[in-house]
Amino acid sequence: MTGVSLGLRTSGSYGSLQQQIQNGGLQPQNLYIPRRPSKTSLNGSKEKERFFTKIFRFLSRKKVGMLILVVFALLAFMTGFFTVNKEVDLNSSGLGFDARYPNKSYGVPSLFPGEESMQSNSNFMNNKIIVCDENTSWAPSPFDASATVNTSSAASFLPHPCRDFAFPPPPPGDRRRIGPRPCPVCYVPVEQAVARKPRFSSASPVLRHLTYFSEENPLKSEPHGGSEFGGYPSLKERNDSFNIKESMSVHCGFVKGCRPGYQTGFDIDVADLRVLAQSYEVIVASAIFGNYDVIQQPRNIGETARNNVPFFMFIDEETEAYMKNTSLSENEKQVGLWRIIVVRNVPYADARRNGKVPKLLLHRLFPNTRYSIWIDGKLQLVVDPYQILERFLWRQNATFAISRHYTRFDVFEEAEANKAAGKYDNVSIDHQIEFYKQEGLTPYTAAKLPITSDVPEGCVIIREHIAITNLFSCLWFNEVDRFTARDQLSFSTVRDKIVSQVNWSINMFLDCERRNFVIQAYHRDLLERRAHMAAVVRHYSPPPPPPAATIVVEKFVPKTRPIRHGRDKRPGPRRRRKVVPKHRENSFI
Repeated sequence: MTGVSLGLRTSGSYGSLQQQIQNGGLQPQNLYIPRRPSKTSLNGSKEKERFFTKIFRFLSRKKVGMLILVVFALLAFMTGFFTVNKEVDLNSSGLGFDARYPNKSYGVPSLFPGEESMQSNSNFMNNKIIVCDENTSWAPSPFDASATVNTSSAASFLPHPCRDFAFPPPPPGDRRRIGPRPCPVCYVPVEQAVARKPRFSSASPVLRHLTYFSEENPLKSEPHGGSEFGGYPSLKERNDSFNIKESMSVHCGFVKGCRPGYQTGFDIDVADLRVLAQSYEVIVASAIFGNYDVIQQPRNIGETARNNVPFFMFIDEETEAYMKNTSLSENEKQVGLWRIIVVRNVPYADARRNGKVPKLLLHRLFPNTRYSIWIDGKLQLVVDPYQILERFLWRQNATFAISRHYTRFDVFEEAEANKAAGKYDNVSIDHQIEFYKQEGLTPYTAAKLPITSDVPEGCVIIREHIAITNLFSCLWFNEVDRFTARDQLSFSTVRDKIVSQVNWSINMFLDCERRNFVIQAYHRDLLERRAHMAAVVRHYSPPPPPPAATIVVEKFVPKTRPIRHGRDKRPGPRRRRKVVPKHRENSFI
């Protein structure tokens, strides 16, 4: 037998010395002795083949296959059941937030050239820079399952109901109503609006992956470098953030942690953070800081939106204290449709600047949300959210929509109007405008068409949360953090820098269309002042007239001369006879 049989070890050290002696001594040239296969091993292999053949024939039957599928389904169900129970037990346990939510981040040993040499400083040694990789992809959840409609239905192929809608001329002037007014807008019914919702998220041009810087101890290196909450980005970092690439890392607030709202400034309770982290298809958000406005309840909201679109109202502790004292609601977490989110440790002293955080950084507070509608706290929503999204995003194939200012289109005019109205410090406004002029800002002209305006009316923002819109929101917030809080002044600069590099645009619709779906109220201080004046007028009563003066009218009694007798009689004036001269007497003869 010349071949090597099965079961033979190939190592000479494991050979049998007795077998070699029986073959005639040691033979170094033939150390590998073939071993004959035993009959039992051959019989065992044949039995295995027969056994496997019987198993395959048994499994090929239909009933057995169905039984196996049922067993696998039961195993999958039990696995999911125990996983859910484990998650519930984890949430109800006493573990901290860090233990329940792992930090998705990776360290950056050196971000900029020459950083190694600076690490010798103790301040830089304590400043660890990481990049936060947030999950910004939207996934359907049971929360909005009832709102999910098959967009492949006939509704998306039928002619649009508003295709023949002609924009009417502006209404005639009215002396009793001065100022901007709403204009008619064609909305489709709510059911059709939901049916026309895009099935997939829009594509982000160029930019695919966006991450955010986080620093334990941000250091200010320039006099106009923003705030600690924003991370003090340098001028070089600011300019580099406008260089659009496929993968980018930028400053975007919340720099002290990778979970916005958890020990980052603008802190939110852990229970509320869990609510914000859920998957939502559409949300509506607003904010009131400094007790500056009165909560306005939405109207005309359809049943689908009431069941599937949450309304979030961010307030600070000052506004919370006022709500508790006035007993606006028995439930501290819910006022009408609004879910109240209390913010503690606000990053700015100016309440209006604090309001820019949720206004511009909703994508960071809601990392798993697809669409959002932002309205200022003084506004009342009077149109269903699905109709608004269909009209200003889906119908226009847009991912970001904002209304233009009703009278001003030029940033320079807007700056002068802000200074005249005392909206912000004049020196800071001049510094910002001068900086933009050096970067190439010019007055708005028709040469910028199809861009229709450089000045937005930023009280309403409608957007889809994709990478490019998230980047725009981050860079817009960085400008507000670096310069003045008047976001109208920095809007066009950020927009133009991005539009010049990628095929992306913003739908700037008319301000009268915005006034069609929101009603603007006055701020709380003005409302209270007007209410006080109305109460004063209502309870005002004119003072009583002064008492009439008593006029004594004396009766006129003519004076009579007393009759005098005897000696008391005095001669009265005698009438002298007129003497006529003689020459006149002669003249009459």
